[in-house]
Amino acid sequence: MTSSIAIVLALLVVAVVLFASERIPVDIVTIMLVIALVVTGTLTVGDAFAGFGNEIIITIAGLFILTSGLVKTGVVDVVGRRLHAVAGSNEFLLAALVMAVGAMSASILKNTTTTAMFLPVVLGLAARAKVRPSKLLMPLAFGAIMGGTCTLIGTSTNLAVSGAMSRLGLAPYTLFELTPIGLAIVAGGMLYMLAIGLRLLPNRGGAESFTEQYYMREYTSEVLVLDSSPLIGKTLEEANIAGKFDLQVVGVMRGKSGRIAPSADERVEAGDLLLVQGRLEDILRVQSEAGIEIKPEFELSDTVLEQGGELFEVLILRGSSLLGRTLKGLKFRDRYDLKVLAINRHGVTFLSKMSTVALRFGDVLLVQGRREKIEPLVTETNLLLLEDVSQRRGRAHKRKWAIIGFMVFVLGALSPLLPFDVNIPLPVAVLLGVLVLLASRTVRSDELYNAVEWRLLVLIAGMISFGVAMERTGADTYLAALIVDTVGDYGSVAVLAGFFVLTVALTQPMSNQAAALVVLPIAVKTALALGLNPRTFAVAVTYAASCSFLTPLEPACVLIYTPGEYRFMDFVKIGSILTLIVFAIVIWLVPILFPL
Repeated sequence: MTSSIAIVLALLVVAVVLFASERIPVDIVTIMLVIALVVTGTLTVGDAFAGFGNEIIITIAGLFILTSGLVKTGVVDVVGRRLHAVAGSNEFLLAALVMAVGAMSASILKNTTTTAMFLPVVLGLAARAKVRPSKLLMPLAFGAIMGGTCTLIGTSTNLAVSGAMSRLGLAPYTLFELTPIGLAIVAGGMLYMLAIGLRLLPNRGGAESFTEQYYMREYTSEVLVLDSSPLIGKTLEEANIAGKFDLQVVGVMRGKSGRIAPSADERVEAGDLLLVQGRLEDILRVQSEAGIEIKPEFELSDTVLEQGGELFEVLILRGSSLLGRTLKGLKFRDRYDLKVLAINRHGVTFLSKMSTVALRFGDVLLVQGRREKIEPLVTETNLLLLEDVSQRRGRAHKRKWAIIGFMVFVLGALSPLLPFDVNIPLPVAVLLGVLVLLASRTVRSDELYNAVEWRLLVLIAGMISFGVAMERTGADTYLAALIVDTVGDYGSVAVLAGFFVLTVALTQPMSNQAAALVVLPIAVKTALALGLNPRTFAVAVTYAASCSFLTPLEPACVLIYTPGEYRFMDFVKIGSILTLIVFAIVIWLVPILFPL
């Protein structure tokens, strides 16, 4: 073993220990690792930071922006409500559905793309079902990773190996050649995750922080039933406002009749003012749902807001001049040139019009108006500005552009399979989709960089650079030779298993594609030297490189690491058993379908 190999392997051990301890943030550990590679002379400065310009970094950054477009326009929310309608709040059914959808999508869209696309969907689904995101996000990522093994286009690793096989004298993979074993992996992995994995998944975070993080604060607002509304004549049960909008009708205000208790048999009439309670996003969305003519009493269109109206949450403090006063008595709208759209009072449901509610300490008001008007209000009346919520309001009228932008990316990604002589690289495809969002103002330029999770990109880029160090120093071939020397005397299946284990180990510090391309030629040459079928070894290496569950360093796992509040050892604990299951399936089925 040379000194350079020893340095790389030692740095690898130190990095894994620091990742596992979580005493230092993973992105900081990654930066320290890259610096160490330069200081020890293992890599030049250019090589050490080359990972930050890798195409996967551009692709993932673009995917963050594309998914933010889907979130802002409500596409994600619509999908989440459909999934919730199927599985309800049953944690087991939700996890099964998320894994199945993730696996099916990844077989076409690649696992990283699928995870990025469904991440906000699953977060919204978890909030709606009151299930911890940590119970659903790892099943999503693992389902996507396993689903990617089912087709040639399921992962870039499969495509990379297929291309390299031609250079080694082997026929490239056909589109569905990997499907039988891939389906077995999906089936075995889902059985494990649903039977055992769900119990091992963490359940962290207090209910209060969970509620605040996912914007589940309940507001009370008012919506007016117009003369043209299709809800007129229906009972509240038939109107199903709770099912369609996640808004609970807590009262009906009808002309001189005053408040009417909201019984399920009460029929909706034109001009009714419905008192509704729900999350901020659900209240803001109610106006924009296609085919629904129930509209808020206040104006809340994108046109109005883009002309200067913004949304703010303000908290009433002790000593505020608003305490004990009503919005009507204050003549709030005329005095401050602002509109109160909804009121939140923790644990309390209002049974009268908002304008007649006496304000209390701790009430949170959702206020619409110009930014220059909100500052005097906060100062003069002793309020606390909690948040500018304009950035997370819906843009339903831009929904088609969000879908078009994502479809531009998908079509670009699938361009090699289309009947045209066009091959659009993945980073170019994702940037074309981003340009659609920017041109249509679905995502605005000032929101662009906030949509990207930069810490995750630092982690991925740094580990790509470390993979380069493994190759440059020969640490990868050293480990490969060690495997052959160790298990070579135990038969062909043992050698096959050894290459599987080596590939899985290398996918942790290296990218999946790099690990596969490093091990593949060594495995093929070893098979030929032993008089064995080289395609059997190529297939085993492909599955090993595609199935990375042991650590959160796989891009699909990196995406869910922070929002799921996972720890490094969560992946080790749950992913190690899943890796053993995949190992058993591959070592059992590959020699049968691809005889040694």
